[in-house]
Amino acid sequence: MNEPYKPSWRKPVGMFMIIGLIILWAFLIGSFAHQIGQLPGWAQIPVYLVSGIIWILPLKPLLLWMETGRWRV
Repeated sequence: MNEPYKPSWRKPVGMFMIIGLIILWAFLIGSFAHQIGQLPGWAQIPVYLVSGIIWILPLKPLLLWMETGRWRV
């Protein structure tokens, strides 16, 4: 027979790490809001676009760890 599914502790910890990463990234980008706000509007768009995407990069190893317990494939 199959063993009953036992949830891993890594998933809740990983979710809190993701939330922490988002909060940290928002605080970091928000601390530069004055400098970014002084740029012309056309220059602010790529700054916020790139900063809105770049926080996703650390998620791949974190999600892998949550699923497998390893940081690398």
